[in-house]
Amino acid sequence: MKLDRIDKKILSLMQENGRISNLQLADQVGLSPTPCSRRVKQLEESGLIQRHATLLDAEKLGLNLTAIIGISMDRHTPDRFEEFELAIVSMPEVMECSIVTGQAADFLLKVVVRDMRHYEEFLLGQLTKLSGVSGVHSSFVLRQVVNKTALPLD
Repeated sequence: MKLDRIDKKILSLMQENGRISNLQLADQVGLSPTPCSRRVKQLEESGLIQRHATLLDAEKLGLNLTAIIGISMDRHTPDRFEEFELAIVSMPEVMECSIVTGQAADFLLKVVVRDMRHYEEFLLGQLTKLSGVSGVHSSFVLRQVVNKTALPLD
């Protein structure tokens, strides 16, 4: 889908505030409400807008520890990776999971938990019990310097 200036402005505004009304959005991009709504619908149908979400404050929910975990697998086979991926998606502590290259790890996870005890329970009770996990390297976030959800559009 080819994006014009108005599409990019719509996406930018929606990334800043997912609850912006169509009337406000139309006003800020210089369209009337109906064409603006039509454009948003096209962006959704194209898959460019995947979903709408609410961002929560982890600390206010008592989730005070973020870990970045490198996972090494014993075998690099499609079935081993698929088995790991199927298991990891059901773990609510896992915020992100990526297959990576250029690292000692095969997967990088971002995990959010209450505290070190919760992390230990997660690590020993779930993560290391998964078939194929041969190594785990954990790093802990001391302080977030940048935490963006908006993608660059230019």
